Amino acid sequence: MSELMSILNTPEFQSKETLKKQLKELGIRQGDRIMVHSSLKSMGWIAGGAQAVVEALMETVTKEGTIVMPSQSADNSDPVYWMEPPIPENWHEKLRETLPAYDPHLTHLRGMGKIAECFHRHPLTIRSPHPAHSFMAWGNGADEWMRDHPLEDSFGKSSPLGKMMESQLQILFIGVGFDSCTALHYAEFAQDNRTTSPQGAAITVNGQRLWQRFDCVDMDSDRFPEIGNDYPGDIRTGTLGQAEAKLTEMRPLVEFGIQWLQQGKA
Repeated sequence: MSELMSILNTPEFQSKETLKKQLKELGIRQGDRIMVHSSLKSMGWIAGGAQAVVEALMETVTKEGTIVMPSQSADNSDPVYWMEPPIPENWHEKLRETLPAYDPHLTHLRGMGKIAECFHRHPLTIRSPHPAHSFMAWGNGADEWMRDHPLEDSFGKSSPLGKMMESQLQILFIGVGFDSCTALHYAEFAQDNRTTSPQGAAITVNGQRLWQRFDCVDMDSDRFPEIGNDYPGDIRTGTLGQAEAKLTEMRPLVEFGIQWLQQGKA
């Protein structure tokens, strides 16, 4: 959607103050810890765009709270799996040999949206060290949550998600659905019958760039909307900008997702 169409489809002026008021109406308060999934274009035209959204979130929870966003860089992966788009097969080995190593400051976010990209640029945002499935966080405890991120445990107990599961964290959806719910990957990693596939990524080890092979748990986010539809817990709804917003606690949702998958409902 062009900026002109976004303006025409926004009935009233929207600013950072508009968003802060709406966040409070949704129930988000100073000191809250939230993971945010978002679509800027769903929110209509906002003065300041993604920056206004990020600042509204920060000023609402303050530094006493914590903001987390997924910051995945899925193209730092084995090209044999690439479908959107694929690259020629005779390029595969050349990519494995030359792809720049993951850098938490330089490696771009793929498919995370403009709000996450803006959040990444904030000087106090800390990004975890996983080359493909990183998170980023700002605020209280962000450095501890992001410090460790094992290569083969992208979303398991020893990942940032595992640490978040021990906290009272809420998930905020802005104009997106449960298919974007990264936390539900924890439920997949918790399954006894999980399967893995060989994967690879460019990383830095002892100052040297190398292509590191590892096993990655097979994941399927297409199941997540069904989990969200079946979830009996509390989901608050509201509006942020022109977008539908949902807010729910992470741990009860993920625990339900673990049981849902164990029962083989997929």
